[in-house]
Amino acid sequence: MILDASSTDDASLGAGAEPSPVAHAVATAEAILGQRFGSAIPLAEPEDLAGSGPAAVVRARVAASAFSLPRTVVVKHYPGGQADDSFAREAASYQLFTALPTEDRVCPELLAHDGDKRVLVIEDLGRAPTLEDKLRGSDSRAAETALLSWARSLGRIHASTASREADFHALLRRLSGKPRGDGEAGYLDGEELVPLAAVAELPALLHDSFGVSTSEAVLDAVERAADNARSVSYRAFSPVDLWPDNNLITGAGVRFLDFEHGRIRNALADVAHLRVPFASSPQPLALPAGLSEAMIAAWRAEVVELWPSLADDDLLSAYTLGAQLVLTWLSTWRALPRLGSKKAGPTSRAAALVTWWRDLATRASQAGDGAVAEHASDVAEALDARFGPGLQLALYPAFR
Repeated sequence: MILDASSTDDASLGAGAEPSPVAHAVATAEAILGQRFGSAIPLAEPEDLAGSGPAAVVRARVAASAFSLPRTVVVKHYPGGQADDSFAREAASYQLFTALPTEDRVCPELLAHDGDKRVLVIEDLGRAPTLEDKLRGSDSRAAETALLSWARSLGRIHASTASREADFHALLRRLSGKPRGDGEAGYLDGEELVPLAAVAELPALLHDSFGVSTSEAVLDAVERAADNARSVSYRAFSPVDLWPDNNLITGAGVRFLDFEHGRIRNALADVAHLRVPFASSPQPLALPAGLSEAMIAAWRAEVVELWPSLADDDLLSAYTLGAQLVLTWLSTWRALPRLGSKKAGPTSRAAALVTWWRDLATRASQAGDGAVAEHASDVAEALDARFGPGLQLALYPAFR
């Protein structure tokens, strides 16, 4: 919604009224821009972008400036009194990337920020389509190109930040944020980071709900994969919220947005999302056969110089299968209590779980891991019997 100037004028709100979140965000941004550049920089024509997180997100035009600033900027203003550290993590993330050479920066530039006022002013990349727009469009070639570009950009993020864990945590501490250890949080993104302790809870849930038993061999496999997630190998920055609407498809390539959960972790936790596409997003759909492997190849091309061991196909396949197992496991642990007992359709979370477990069974069988393959097949059949039958996750519209 485009707001005219009068809509953000405090006088229009009535005596003693609090300014709107949009007006407050703009006024705060003007203040910190003035401090940053040493001269008043008025903002005009604010547009509420209705962010999905806690922050007020506003696009505004730079009305006048003697400095080389973008024509428009985006303001993110976090409310005070929040128990989480979303602001600190996002501010530290943007600082980390803004310090990189321009060619390594795959997000908007941070122009100004203030930890006390909990506000960020970042470069506006304009009204470019998101990856979600491409996937839900009608052009399959454009969608495929966008996905491969997204995977390459994810690899560039990992390659450019793999040696910067200390830098990120130092930035985070300055903003009073707390580094989140791998022992505290696992792969799953979105509303929360799920403790790896949840790995131990799914077997009882599967047994009580479906009568599916989990063998010691399978438990060993998922525990080994979880241990790999906590290892010091292949660590790099992760946006964590790997949703297709958190990326813009620009003329310069894919640009990542929203780092409220940004952290340093094992990069293979992100690669799992190439096998289980956008598992944590609100309504994930399926990709055509072969596209996940093409995305992994695009990602590997960006990181193999940094991590030459990943040139070994067998090693990468083993790591990726483990990451896929953990992400599927945790996604199921999180979703099952919310599914109820009704029959489901091809765009449902139940259909997603059935499809993900079937794919895990196929890939485990190809890798010679019979125990995981058998267990995954059993879980898929049990889910399909309860919520189907015949469930299969629908493709994104661009590929139908």
